[in-house]
Amino acid sequence: MFTESAYAMGGPAGGGTPAGGATGMLTSFAPLILIFVIFYFLLIRPQSKKAKEHKELLDNIKKGDKVITTGGIHGLVEELNGNVITLKIGVKDEVKIKIDRGHIAGLRKEE
Repeated sequence: MFTESAYAMGGPAGGGTPAGGATGMLTSFAPLILIFVIFYFLLIRPQSKKAKEHKELLDNIKKGDKVITTGGIHGLVEELNGNVITLKIGVKDEVKIKIDRGHIAGLRKEE
């Protein structure tokens, strides 16, 4: 009775490794690798591309550009001081506000 359980605990015949060694390990990690590749092409890559385009937009803002802030305010760039942008807003452009450069959502299309 004891010898039967000892044979059951032994390795596979021929001295091989269980589950086929490196091949078995690769097939067990294949779904994880596939999921990572899918996440990269569907989420990570497009997001980094969009962030790069937004950074280029912020670097190329100049005086006289019509912009929209992340809060939805439409304005005209009057002055640039490092990260602070002064916008003219309002009906007659008589109101001026200062915002951080990072809060510009995009350029306003001509109306």
